[in-house]
Amino acid sequence: MTPECTFTKFEKIVEKYPNNTSIIYLGERFSYKYLKELIDRFATGLSNIGVRKGDKVIIYIGNSPQWIIANFAIQIIGAVVVPVSPIYTSEELKYMVKDADVNTVICYDTNFGYVKAVDKEVNLQNIIVTNIVDLVSPIKRFIGFMFDKVPKGVVSKEGHVKMFKELLKYPPEPPQIEIDPYKDLAYIMYTGGTTGFPKGVPGSHMTEVSYINDIHERFKGYIKEGGDSVIMINPLFHIMAKGFCIATGLNLGNRIVLMPSPNIDAVLKEIERYNVRWMLGVPTLFRMILENDRLAQYNLSSLKYCFCGGDVLPDEIFNRWKALTNEPIYQVYGSTEIGHLTYSPLDKEPSPKTVGTVLESRKIKIADPETLKEVGKGEIGELLVSSPYILNKYWNKPEETKYSFIKIGDEIYYRMGDYVKLSSDNEIQFVERTADIIKYKAYRVSASEVEAALQDHPAVTGACVIGVPDDKVGERIKAIVVLKEDAKGVDGNELIAWCKSKLAPYKVPKYIEFRDMLPKSKVGKLLRKEVREEEKRKAETV
Repeated sequence: MTPECTFTKFEKIVEKYPNNTSIIYLGERFSYKYLKELIDRFATGLSNIGVRKGDKVIIYIGNSPQWIIANFAIQIIGAVVVPVSPIYTSEELKYMVKDADVNTVICYDTNFGYVKAVDKEVNLQNIIVTNIVDLVSPIKRFIGFMFDKVPKGVVSKEGHVKMFKELLKYPPEPPQIEIDPYKDLAYIMYTGGTTGFPKGVPGSHMTEVSYINDIHERFKGYIKEGGDSVIMINPLFHIMAKGFCIATGLNLGNRIVLMPSPNIDAVLKEIERYNVRWMLGVPTLFRMILENDRLAQYNLSSLKYCFCGGDVLPDEIFNRWKALTNEPIYQVYGSTEIGHLTYSPLDKEPSPKTVGTVLESRKIKIADPETLKEVGKGEIGELLVSSPYILNKYWNKPEETKYSFIKIGDEIYYRMGDYVKLSSDNEIQFVERTADIIKYKAYRVSASEVEAALQDHPAVTGACVIGVPDDKVGERIKAIVVLKEDAKGVDGNELIAWCKSKLAPYKVPKYIEFRDMLPKSKVGKLLRKEVREEEKRKAETV
């Protein structure tokens, strides 16, 4: 595989399709040539304010041209992208800033207050602030602010606080930085941890490029280079959406219709307006579209290749979507640790039961979780993944690295923690996930992280967090809590409010149940599986 970076592939596409539309955002069009100029200007600006090769830069904003500009600009100067959800609290942000040794944060004016709270403790080198409509036309910004349609936060203009637009005033002449695609970090992405803390997953430039090249091969003959339209609704800070956006759009000269939020009527209107053929979603998004009261008002006939990932695709959604569009839903599967792993083949009708075949640069084993010996074809086992392009470690987490990345023969395999089996035509069929990860909408929520937040409450002595199956969102988060003997007046509302102050909204439990004790093993390990089975039995008797 030719050593390359996603931004060098992007630069070649700019030369080939300079006048093609790269992004459509709130009706604003950005040609490939103009987007490249903005990226180069921002890269120059970052360099001029002291961001150097190897520095970690957090992107703390949502889907926007600024996100794409920042991502490529950071990598061009050899720095490391640390993408995080813009709805994280200051506590979550602080942990990641300290863990990754971040010196620069790019944020919205609306979450600037959280960054300032972190800055008081860690003394950031730079805070770069933008607004959701910074790069749309002045008239649109004026109307948006005048009619209170655009949220706006208060920003204190201190020396190390810069505005995103100020950095775009630099000349498009970024420094020439030598980058080793195999060794130099391109990103650190955070995922749920089994110890209660998020884990940073480092990736090189080739980690990213390897599966993007695989996707190009898988889509060859189906996607129109320089002539296709893709809608991006899923958040770009997630590896599934970022990879899909680059692979189907920015590295092929295609048009990306970029949605700042999953407003269903807006999504449907954009699909119709721009003849969108490619879409990525999660089961919840497809359900929201199917249940929209005004669905019949929109023409979705352009949709051809719709992909679903992030959670198990229910048969019901698959069948209803096929009835609506006369097209199936294909699937994508992977994880932060190994990138994109499987895609449904496009040359046949996909099954909602399988998530596709393995991409060329990845290798799998399906093994007994205790012995790690391979099971027979068609038998259920834990999925293990290997690739020469994966860095095989967590950032500053040696114990979790030791457990999750294991040596089998001469190769290192990552333990996905998902139980699967292989179909007769070599497609992976998902069976069950480990108890520690809860899938709420498109998010992977670490049960341990929520438990740790609850156990920080002075009245809580123990907590067990599980996922309760829900047709609409995948799983809802339930916490079973044990209070200290002398605790008085503490109820579920107080603990939920406590979690809201510590965790992003999607991690907050929806239900709190109080008990006198929790099931534990002889060595004191929480038996979360027993609690899940108990909840399952309860649901079956209702």
